[in-house]
Amino acid sequence: MADNFQIEQNLKQVLLTIRELEKKYKRPNNSVHLLAVSKTKPIEDIIAAHAYGQISFGENYVQEAVEKINALKNNFDETNKIEWHFIGPLQKNKTRLIAENFDWMHSVDRYIIAQRLSEQRPKDLPPLQVCIQVNIDQEESKSGVAVDKIQHLAEDLVDLKCLKLRGLMAIPKISSDTTQQRKSFAALREQLEQLNQQGFELDTLSMGMSADLEAAIAEGATIVRIGTAIFGKRD
Repeated sequence: MADNFQIEQNLKQVLLTIRELEKKYKRPNNSVHLLAVSKTKPIEDIIAAHAYGQISFGENYVQEAVEKINALKNNFDETNKIEWHFIGPLQKNKTRLIAENFDWMHSVDRYIIAQRLSEQRPKDLPPLQVCIQVNIDQEESKSGVAVDKIQHLAEDLVDLKCLKLRGLMAIPKISSDTTQQRKSFAALREQLEQLNQQGFELDTLSMGMSADLEAAIAEGATIVRIGTAIFGKRD
């Protein structure tokens, strides 16, 4: 667990970096949204980040996340409640927990998952905001739909009443080469642009983490998923 002061300082630095990169790459001010990845981190770290103004938090593990959500659900009023994003792979038997507890789902890569999320979404909640996860570098070890299957899945998702398709998400191949990083992110952006040319009206590119933040913002990221740079290395 990081101390509260360190989390605050880390958040300040990450947000400053994001705003500077927006200017560098001529992106509109505040067009890049910070998602603080709090997987494996204790509730105290989330509370500390929230106290500094961070609202959106990303989780990878369903059971761990739901325990945090339940522990914190009465801590904040409607004006500053946490927005919970699920960013990990999801098994069919865990869809109800996501549908009932989360605001966003970034890693939809199969219609059956999306269908179950829509059917299990409580009717008193707004539609679950979703992104299609794309295996942009065609890695066998990665989740995500193949590039040539994106449009077909998007067409199926827009008919699900309790979901709102917002855009695309990817975790590109790990590389320290900025040119390669930008190539992968540019490919995802181009896929979003192609969908919008077909009339989808999507607005979200969930891409970029601590190690490739600049490349992601340069190529159009609207949500960056940052964990280590805020909370420190995971145990």
